Amino acid sequence: MSQTEIRICGLGGQGVIMAGMIIGRAASIYEDRFATLVQSFGPEARGSECSAQVMVSDVAIAFPYIRTSDIFVAMSQGAYDKFVKEMKDDSILVYENELVFPDDQMPKGAKKFGMPGTRIAEDELGRRIVFNMVMIGFFTAVTKLIDVEAMRQAVQNSVPPGTEEFNLKAFNRGYEDGLAQVG
Repeated sequence: MSQTEIRICGLGGQGVIMAGMIIGRAASIYEDRFATLVQSFGPEARGSECSAQVMVSDVAIAFPYIRTSDIFVAMSQGAYDKFVKEMKDDSILVYENELVFPDDQMPKGAKKFGMPGTRIAEDELGRRIVFNMVMIGFFTAVTKLIDVEAMRQAVQNSVPPGTEEFNLKAFNRGYEDGLAQVG
């Protein structure tokens, strides 16, 4: 792998930016690779479109903006609709399968992996706020881009003090779901 372009999109309040920060931290600090993060969000505190563009590379990154994604994490239908056409052929779509419904716009050879992250966060774990942790656990398992232990370290060192155990539980729950899909 030389460079992987990741686009994470959803709505404000879903933890999109934090998910991007954790992926970048895991790659750059715990795997000694290069990573960049470019974030975009609307003026509203919650509910507006937001995205995180993460680039992970084995070599220095000269241009941090995503043109076409190798991995697209869609947490809302609006995000999917807006960015699906920017996926590369043979890319990976990771999505919340009760909020996002992939269609025939998917590029040639793209693989898709979906899971009910919101329901897991709310019903199983009792807190919707960990939806992003469930999704990045799932992302870790299905993409195999970053080692699971590096991701766990990044989660532990990125969340507010006192919430580490609960956030890791959410991450691990998503990771288990991803492993079940990819074997």
